[in-house]
Amino acid sequence: MFEEDLPRHKSVYLLPNLLTTASLFTGFLGLTWAIQGDIASCALCILASCVFDGLDGKVARITNTQSEFGVQLDSLADLVAFGVVPAVMSYLWLLHDFGRLGLMAAFLFMACGALRLARFNVQAATTSKKHFVGLPIPAAACTLATLVLFTDYVPQEYLHSVISVGTLVLVYVLSFFMVSTIRFYSFKEISAFKAHPFSWMVTAILIFSLIASRPKVLGFVFFLGYLVSGPLYTLFLLSRRSKRLLRDSSKKELG
Repeated sequence: MFEEDLPRHKSVYLLPNLLTTASLFTGFLGLTWAIQGDIASCALCILASCVFDGLDGKVARITNTQSEFGVQLDSLADLVAFGVVPAVMSYLWLLHDFGRLGLMAAFLFMACGALRLARFNVQAATTSKKHFVGLPIPAAACTLATLVLFTDYVPQEYLHSVISVGTLVLVYVLSFFMVSTIRFYSFKEISAFKAHPFSWMVTAILIFSLIASRPKVLGFVFFLGYLVSGPLYTLFLLSRRSKRLLRDSSKKELG
């Protein structure tokens, strides 16, 4: 009823911003649950926020309603849902065992997330859409969220020993990766999908089926694999490509 009273173009313009607001609300809900001690529900809220965050950009592009206002609102929502919430969740979950070291790890994650978002907004118009410069903040947040869910399969005696140290190290690694110049594949290059649509569709269905069969385990494995893929992609593929381009340019100059 509300949308019928609005001109069509205004209702379409509101849709991606409503999805962004849903991502913000879900993150805030997760924050309240983390404070209450329900860490698993907070982790699920972070994953839900990631879904809304992915949808708002897709809807804005499909309806051609991208705007500078939407970009800034999306960044602010991302900072809360994927910066503040995972940092507080990690600290209240395990990092508080390390005192100031854990507190600084949580703060560093949030601060590096803010720097990552600011750099992305500045460089968005000049960088390639094929890859991200630095680990995207939603991927960093989802790595911590899936780690929380993954620990259901870990014996409790290891939770405050091995998992605690591993979480501390992981938070520092994620913080560094967000502000690094390591390239991570963005999955926005659709030429390969267009060239082999059926093969990619079968692959996507297979991956979805595997993750759905053991979501708490394979979800963490998926994001951990994406984390590792960045250095491998930068060191091997991009470095080889740069050397090949340099070699080709040298041959042209000599020729």
